[in-house]
Amino acid sequence: MARKRLALVCLLVVTVLLGMTACQKKLTGEVIVYHAGSLTIPFEAIEKEFEKVHSGVDVKRQAGGSTALARMITEAGDRVDVFASADYTVIDKLMIPAVASWDAYFANNSMVIMYTPESNGADRINADNWYEVLLEEGVNHGHSDPDLDPCGYRSLLVWQLAEKHYNQEGLYQRLTDSCPEANVRPKSVELIALLETGVLDYAFEYESVALQHAAVNPDFLYVSLPDEINLGNVSHADFYETASVDVAGSEPGQTIAMIGQPIVYGVTMPSTGQNEANAVAFLKFLFDPKLGLKILADQGQPVISPVEVAAKDKLPEALKSLVK
Repeated sequence: MARKRLALVCLLVVTVLLGMTACQKKLTGEVIVYHAGSLTIPFEAIEKEFEKVHSGVDVKRQAGGSTALARMITEAGDRVDVFASADYTVIDKLMIPAVASWDAYFANNSMVIMYTPESNGADRINADNWYEVLLEEGVNHGHSDPDLDPCGYRSLLVWQLAEKHYNQEGLYQRLTDSCPEANVRPKSVELIALLETGVLDYAFEYESVALQHAAVNPDFLYVSLPDEINLGNVSHADFYETASVDVAGSEPGQTIAMIGQPIVYGVTMPSTGQNEANAVAFLKFLFDPKLGLKILADQGQPVISPVEVAAKDKLPEALKSLVK
């Protein structure tokens, strides 16, 4: 009798395991992922590894300025399953509650200045004199569009903080005046090509982007900025808050104040998405410290582990055990 019960239990366990395997294999179709341009390299690696685990799912990614992508979802109604922003407040301010109900914090970063050995002043620039070099005649520096890309308004926040930190009255305006409109591009990653061709001498970027490109091309260099102004150190959060930049809102003529704060990336599942099961599977992979978060870290992208979330009660049940 005992043997029969043991056999029955074993049969049930095998059945459950086969059922779980069958459920995993049922994941087919696609998952539409919009993400910040600064996440392009690590998310490409995540896509490849995720598709090895879920071979029936095709990850379709679109990179861009986080603010611009958010508007494509909220205003144009793009059907997106997962949205990862370089600034979690883009989700909070532009998407919740209209097309999203929660926001998870999974990564952070800091601001740096990228350049090459051919950049004017490359042999002299450092964390103390960078603004003097950028203001020299013949030096071209650029940043991304503050209305479209968080890296753009974060560049301006750095300038405001630098004016106070270095006690250089009028520095913010001088840096603004020395950066022509032609040096402002929709996405920060577009500035990389301008550095490579010599069109720009310096570009404001995230440290993760600088590390990723330096790993491929050793001619890409960067200046690490002081913690007081690089938006990467939570101990200086109060000082960061003294800087503010107005960016375009969702309505014509409307503006939104972006306050200086430590850089934190956010991710959510927009309600416009049509592949919920695949989106949950993708986020489970992303949130896993041994999978998605490890890939991010290996690619030079600092991570928040475990992932933190606002409105945890609104999170899909399958993700709750992976966050705090």
